[in-house]
Amino acid sequence: MNLKIAIQGIKGSFHHQVANQYFGDDISLQECDSFNKVVKNLKLNHSDKAVMAIENSIAGSILPNYALIDKNDLHIIGEHYLDIHMNLMALKGQKIEDIKEVHSHPIALLQCEVFFSQYPHIKLVESVDTAETAQRIQNQMLLGIAAVAAPIAAELYDLEILASGIHTIKSNKTRFVIVKSQNKELPKEEINKASLKFELDDTPGSLATILNVMNNCKLNLTKIQSLPVIETPFQYAFFVDVVFEKYKHYEKAKKIIEIMTTHFKVLGEYKQGKQ
Repeated sequence: MNLKIAIQGIKGSFHHQVANQYFGDDISLQECDSFNKVVKNLKLNHSDKAVMAIENSIAGSILPNYALIDKNDLHIIGEHYLDIHMNLMALKGQKIEDIKEVHSHPIALLQCEVFFSQYPHIKLVESVDTAETAQRIQNQMLLGIAAVAAPIAAELYDLEILASGIHTIKSNKTRFVIVKSQNKELPKEEINKASLKFELDDTPGSLATILNVMNNCKLNLTKIQSLPVIETPFQYAFFVDVVFEKYKHYEKAKKIIEIMTTHFKVLGEYKQGKQ
């Protein structure tokens, strides 16, 4: 039986690429037009697992997705890093000079700002998904409109690539997490990374104390992200990723941090992805 994998976007999207690379081609793709629908799909058991982008090396963290994972009690069971190649594509036979508008996901447009600054005649229009725009251009035979998307989208929807590799910084990676409703995916000896969330009292040095605990327990902090706690003004929740060589070191740190913080939560324990 095929694994049912929920993604934001459609076939030809970067999420589709990650789903294939992580799970293989033999999957049943559940296409969703928003991350909220991805989560709903999981919660209703319409899919087994889901792929969600969490941060990009150019655009930074995708903060709403941290909140979605936390709020809906999802579990991160894995991660995957994808080299992002942004390409400008349109119906065959057109040139860049013919393009009046470029439609794509706002993050994709943000990553290509420098390229588009050379073409002031082009209007940038935000859309829900990179591949969806490519599909729409082909289905509606839209002249004068181009998409920014992955090479696979040009192939799937028979579009011509007018310019390839248009992202500003050529080393452009996005980190995706694999999430599901329940945890217990891997044995402890295979786990070497964890994602945690906690809140701290507003006292001097409280965060530094937690970071010292991590250091003393031989954890390597790979990411720290703060988000405001909406219900409490000027109170922040911290989302951190740590890697470690031995699970027992992490387990020791986890027990100490849980005592020293409030609203402590393990978002996931999994195997570190290859960057």
